[in-house]
Amino acid sequence: MSAPGAPIRVLVVDDSAFARKVLREALSRAADVEVVGTARDGLDALEKIAELQPDVVTLDLVMPGLDGVGVLKSLTGPQVPRVVVVSMADAHSELAVAAMQAGAVELVHKPTALATDRLYELADELLAKVRVAAGARPHAPWERAGEREVEARVPPRSRAAHSPLVVIGTSTGGPQALTRLLTALPADFPSPIAVALHIPPGYTQALAERLNTQCALEVLEASEGLALRPGRVVLARAGLHLKLQGRGEACVARLDLEPLHTPHRPAVDVLFESAALAWGPDVLAVVLTGMGNDGLAGATRVRAAGGRVLTEAASSCVVYGMPRSVDEAGLSNGQVPLEQMAEALLLRV
Repeated sequence: MSAPGAPIRVLVVDDSAFARKVLREALSRAADVEVVGTARDGLDALEKIAELQPDVVTLDLVMPGLDGVGVLKSLTGPQVPRVVVVSMADAHSELAVAAMQAGAVELVHKPTALATDRLYELADELLAKVRVAAGARPHAPWERAGEREVEARVPPRSRAAHSPLVVIGTSTGGPQALTRLLTALPADFPSPIAVALHIPPGYTQALAERLNTQCALEVLEASEGLALRPGRVVLARAGLHLKLQGRGEACVARLDLEPLHTPHRPAVDVLFESAALAWGPDVLAVVLTGMGNDGLAGATRVRAAGGRVLTEAASSCVVYGMPRSVDEAGLSNGQVPLEQMAEALLLRV
């Protein structure tokens, strides 16, 4: 792995020779990035990773022999490289979601038509995400816990007269964090849950469908007017803000392009602020791993309305950015490692 201040060492993995060439050239434009090699398939990638020890791997998903998800599941040990998936949403969204759940740090949408100009348009986004990945903490591949394990982790609780709304915001490392958290919650979880995740458009339906099969809870991609109710998780649709209107049994999802000025759509701030407006003190906001400070303004509104905020502890974050901004502002009611977050929620609803 690179020494501090040294260029980020990147391995480009793609079964297309043209894509390897263009991605290599795009990354090589940056002075702080060194492309140390390329690989044409999954088995070649594993050999090159062992030989070259890159900091970051850009990973195609559909390859002969061992695919991208297989590569991810084969990476073990404390010095595994961080992985940025380069995927086509329309054709490979389910594979991309599986890769994110298996530990990929970032996701870049590759155009369906591999024209030179379109691939070069990815350069800025790819470089930004490679830099984020280089500073990220790798997570071990996720495996679903058995039902008995999940039940054993759930502490006994007494039902309150009414349960709060739970809103969750996350970014880098979010798909895996959400998977680990939501699969640890029981089917009778008494609160509705709404989630804003930074992910490119075209992937949230596949993520919701996969989570729905993996969780005891019902998980749905947000649609206009969808009711929020206990036992249901509503995942914001990428490309649109998720706002909540009404409270209790009358709470429904609203999808909106505005505000337009936010760096992300959906924005965690927009979700949290709408929850605070609709539910007042009966909001429990959770800020998980992520780059930047989306969620800070929303957490401020939640606390001002009398609600509570939990943040993922630095020890388990892939990127301790979004939780850090809330912690340092003095807005967190508790810093909780991811593996203990389900219990923390169950004790507060």
